[in-house]
Parts: sequence; structure tokens; C-alpha cells
Amino acid sequence: MGFSTTHLIIFLVIIIVIFGTKKLRNIGSDLGGAVKGFKDGMKDGSTPEKPADATAPTLAATEKTEAKSTIDVEAKIKS
Repeated sequence: MGFSTTHLIIFLVIIIVIFGTKKLRNIGSDLGGAVKGFKDGMKDGSTPEKPADATAPTLAATEKTEAKSTIDVEAKIKS
């Protein structure tokens, strides 16, 4: 006893009528996000860790880049 194409179409129409397209879209996006998070978690667990000290920037280097990107503005009050 298998399902034919018409049985599946009728089943999908009934599901859409009961839940609505907005709720089904939200369920689909939540499920997709959960699967993606699970895959990313599995991928992160299998890679070896890198040494942290080799790529860490120094304090002087971060201060120089912050100084270049900061803009000082002097506000004047209109009287």
C-alpha cells in the first residue's frame, strides 16, 4: 500500500490549510537553521586547534589601527 502523487498533493493541501503558509515557512527556516548549526558544530569539532599566540595582534598594533579609524569632532553650540 503505497502513496500515489494525488494522495501526497491532498495531504500537503490539508497541511497548508491547517497550519498556514507563514507558520510553515517559519518552521522550515527554523529547521534549516538548526541543521546548519548542527553541521557547523560537527565541522568545528573535527578540526585541530591553532596556536593562539601566533595570530594574536599586539596592543600597539591595535592602538595604531584604532587611531587611524577614529575621527575626533569638535561640536560647537549655536547661540
